[in-house]
Amino acid sequence: MSHDQRLQALGLPPIDQIGFVVKDMDAWVARFDPVFGPFSFMDGSVAGAEFRGRTEDVQLRLGFGRSGDMEIELIEWQSGVSPHSEFIESGREGMHHLRFRVEDTDHWISELARLGYTPFWYKRWSSDTVFAYLECPGFPLYLELLQMPQAGAGAPGS
Repeated sequence: MSHDQRLQALGLPPIDQIGFVVKDMDAWVARFDPVFGPFSFMDGSVAGAEFRGRTEDVQLRLGFGRSGDMEIELIEWQSGVSPHSEFIESGREGMHHLRFRVEDTDHWISELARLGYTPFWYKRWSSDTVFAYLECPGFPLYLELLQMPQAGAGAPGS
């Protein structure tokens, strides 16, 4: 069974967001708006998240578009330390992560560990709002798990 088939066999809900890390939000919105617009924007800064064993803050600008039920997220890193700063500082730009909305982030972290995924960015905002980014050697994108009541769609986490 392939890696993708094993991931699907775990029973995760459908992907609900594709995230892109970009250097210039306005340039990407100009390109993507005809397909995924109109975009809405928000401050996506996160204070006190666990990132690779340290507590870090990051300032992010977020843009959200749609294609049917799929959210398209553009993330412009501004300052601080996060997966987004790491991505930009490595000289990369573009598709970054796939997001799954889940009911229990910590449960899914354990399930995904069986496939070699490890969490490297994590924040518990409250008892019902948690996000985590996970990585797996050999898989080119990060996975984001977001546990949040539906009324609060959008960030945190991004």
